Amino acid sequence: MSSQAIRRCNRIIVCALLFAPLAVVPANAAPEGLRGAMAPAATPAAIADYRRKLRVYQEARAAFEEEATAYWNAIADKRRIRNAKRRERQPVTLDDYVLTHPPLYAGPSRPVNPEPEEEHPPRQRKYIPVVADFLKAAAEQFQFVPQRPRTEAEFKRAYAQVARASGLTKEQAVRVYAFETGGNGNHDMQSGLSSSRPGSRAISTAVGYNQLLTTNSVELLAEQGPDILRALDERAARLSGAQRTVVERKIAAVRRMVAYARSVPDTWSAHAKLADTPKGWAIHALVLDIDVGPLLQTHKLLTSVVFARNKGYTRPLTAAELEMMNLTGDGTGLDMVTMPQAMRERVPTSNFFQRLGYERNPVAIRNNTVAKLLAVTDARMDSNSAKPGARELAAAF
Repeated sequence: MSSQAIRRCNRIIVCALLFAPLAVVPANAAPEGLRGAMAPAATPAAIADYRRKLRVYQEARAAFEEEATAYWNAIADKRRIRNAKRRERQPVTLDDYVLTHPPLYAGPSRPVNPEPEEEHPPRQRKYIPVVADFLKAAAEQFQFVPQRPRTEAEFKRAYAQVARASGLTKEQAVRVYAFETGGNGNHDMQSGLSSSRPGSRAISTAVGYNQLLTTNSVELLAEQGPDILRALDERAARLSGAQRTVVERKIAAVRRMVAYARSVPDTWSAHAKLADTPKGWAIHALVLDIDVGPLLQTHKLLTSVVFARNKGYTRPLTAAELEMMNLTGDGTGLDMVTMPQAMRERVPTSNFFQRLGYERNPVAIRNNTVAKLLAVTDARMDSNSAKPGARELAAAF
């Protein structure tokens, strides 16, 4: 509810209270808080019934946890076997996957305790930085202000030019954009935030056409930094005067950022630690820059294409296959991509998740085989590709 609506409601409530007739209060009536405190204690029979139901619930949950733990241990074991086979260049077969679906808890719910329980303070959520934080950090940590596009179409043209020159197809770029942004996303769109939903909250640091996380930006800069700097040098060489000065200052800032991103081992965990610092937030602001943003967005997809090619997969990736690698990581995504269609129909999607990630992913649960997951991804790409933002990006190619 908007603050204006809340204020309006408050005024209505206040008026109702002012003009309401005085109620007759019984002499023996107690205030609300006191009535709760004076509520009769739970009877011995109610307590005994609760404890009986609690034992039944705990036994059911314990049996389910034992079954679920065995299942997810089997998933991990099979994953290790597949990884070892791929390292030895041995074929992966249907037997190398768990072919049953995860167990679902179908027992009783936890009963409500009739006795008062100690209240625990609600767990505080970790703060998720937003675009304003990235911009502030960039200015403070690297004296860098992203050069923003004058229009969204300008950013799309820059992205299309870089993507096309790097070997991405129009279909790959547009359909991934359509899936990741819903078909109408801007270059500064952050996951969870929407201008059409007042009060919405960021659910991750993912920003842009391909929804890069802060860790993605740090990792891409560490690994692709020299190529990005080379592209910026080439751009500066084509300019003169004030325009060239702007790009040269940008190059100097990006060079400092690259050095910071490369100050740790080239691992996801090390980059994640850097990404969760003010300097890491500052690097993420590069996604918003008209020159660097398209390079980062393109490299995010291009690294998956190159990964597949280096693993001997020479057939062009469909947009849905590329999205699987974009979402789940190159190694896990390629596991699905290289699977023959007959196996895709039988292998559960749970084989490609950790337990917690799977149980929080209703799309993977509903579309519980590789074939179904790819099909629903394609269907969403189909519908979102018809929206104005996706059509504008397609026209930029």
